[in-house]
Amino acid sequence: MTDSALPKRPIPPILAFVGWHNSGKTTLVCAVVAEIKRLGYRVAVVKSSSKTGVVFDSPGTDTSRHKAAGADMVMLVAPDQMCLQTRAVDISLKVLVEQYLCDVDIVIAEGFKRSEDIAKIEVFVDRDQRLRDQVSGVIAVATNCDCSSDLPVFRLDQAAAIAGFLEQRFLHRN
Repeated sequence: MTDSALPKRPIPPILAFVGWHNSGKTTLVCAVVAEIKRLGYRVAVVKSSSKTGVVFDSPGTDTSRHKAAGADMVMLVAPDQMCLQTRAVDISLKVLVEQYLCDVDIVIAEGFKRSEDIAKIEVFVDRDQRLRDQVSGVIAVATNCDCSSDLPVFRLDQAAAIAGFLEQRFLHRN
C-alpha cells in the first residue's frame, strides 16, 4: 500500500490531566499510560510547557518519564517549539506529517488547561489548588483530599481505576 493509498484514520479521543505545578500530574499520567498500555491500547502523550528553550527527553524530564511509561508517541508543545518522538521508525515522513497522532487509540495530554474543547481530569493535592471553576471540560477529579463532587473522584494512586474509566468513556474495541 502506498502512502497516498493509506486510509484516513479518525482523530483519537483526547483527555488532558490539568493542575498546578507539582500537583502530581506527571506521576499520575505515567501510571495511567502504563495501565492503558496493559489493557492493550496504543497511547500518545502530549506535554504542554510554558517554558522556552526546553530540552526534550533528557533523563529525568517529564517527557522521558512518559516514554519510559510506555507511550508510543510523546509530544512536547512550548511557545518556541514542538517536539514529537515516536517509536515507529518505519513510518514515512509523509504519513507522519499527515497523521501525527492518529495512529493511537487515545491521546493523553498533560497541561492544556485553557483548551476549551478537550475533556479533562483535574489533579490537585491541596484544595486551594482547585482549577475546576477556572477551566472547562472537567469530567473527573484526581486527588488525595477528601472531596465531594458531582463528578467521579479518584485517588492519586488509582491509575487502574482511571484507566478503566477512560476505557469505558472513550475507547471502543472493534
